Amino acid sequence: MSPPSPKKSPQKELGLSHAFLQCADLILPWLTPQELANVSLTCTTLHRAAQSITLYRSLDASRSFENFPIPFHNTVDQYPYAYFFYTPSQIIPSSSFSLNRQFWGPNSPQTLVLPESGLLDAEMGCALDSMDPLGGSWVSVMDESGCECERCEKVSEDNVIGCPCMELEGEEGMGIRSECGPSCGCRLECGNRLSQRGIQVQLNIVKDVRKGWGLYAAQWIQHGQFICEYSGELLTTKEARRRQQIYDKLASDDHFSSALLVVREHLPSLNACLRINMDATRAGNVARFINHSCDGGNLSTVLVRSSGALLPRLCFFASKDIKEGEELTFSYGEIRVQPKGSKCFCGSFSCFGTLPSEHT
Repeated sequence: MSPPSPKKSPQKELGLSHAFLQCADLILPWLTPQELANVSLTCTTLHRAAQSITLYRSLDASRSFENFPIPFHNTVDQYPYAYFFYTPSQIIPSSSFSLNRQFWGPNSPQTLVLPESGLLDAEMGCALDSMDPLGGSWVSVMDESGCECERCEKVSEDNVIGCPCMELEGEEGMGIRSECGPSCGCRLECGNRLSQRGIQVQLNIVKDVRKGWGLYAAQWIQHGQFICEYSGELLTTKEARRRQQIYDKLASDDHFSSALLVVREHLPSLNACLRINMDATRAGNVARFINHSCDGGNLSTVLVRSSGALLPRLCFFASKDIKEGEELTFSYGEIRVQPKGSKCFCGSFSCFGTLPSEHT
């Protein structure tokens, strides 16, 4: 007869339990919703930990990257939040970098994503385009041009005096704005960096029974106020077309919605057009939740060019005063190449019945 196993002391059991919870706190925030649900079925302790992470995710879609938490509100179904990779700026996919996982839970580390080979290191960070000390991000720099003023004087939202960067203004009616860039001597508080301080208004992400998730104002927003930029993966035209074919097939069952946006900027010569492909389907910010409105909505789209930056950023500004609780919308376009395309539920008097679509 074998001797009975020695009993563990209460102190040792408490230590093991504490170590177990510490491991769970490190691992569970990296899991997808399905993986988190599976883990929660294993034991009571992990079930409670998974519930805590689910609640945390539903309270802030931005993972603390923005100035304010941006919570989800869903009374339609059992899914408390939408899962995606959050990036406050444009990112460039590369062959050496793969969007595999992102930490989303309490005590978020400084690492943005988890590649297949491990945590994001300095070399891979170049592919993702690290954050600028001023709070903005720059995909690539064309030259070292920029102002040398320490702080440009701001006299109104649209008028900054004494700054040579304002000489970069585009043609009227094109929705182009010029701001100081990474090579300028001024800091983040400069009056000519309006769109570079992150989201300055409080927002909610609310699920509608017909439209799905949408972005709503959680405060009164003044006409002309900056809302957010459209962040996502910057793609080549070839890759954008490849992805769009996949998205079209997935959208055929009405349970998938892509966030691939194509912006065309006609250059001043009018002989060339700059095409920018931004995909926020897997990686993006809250702008991916902004729905279409056939009447133009309450947001205006502006291409913001920063001095020294090669590519502009697509930013949203309030085109009118917006009440608290009002949905934020803009027009996806006027072209509809698919008469039997996705249904539009914008509810405006000028609704066409289908969402805009064109050949990618």
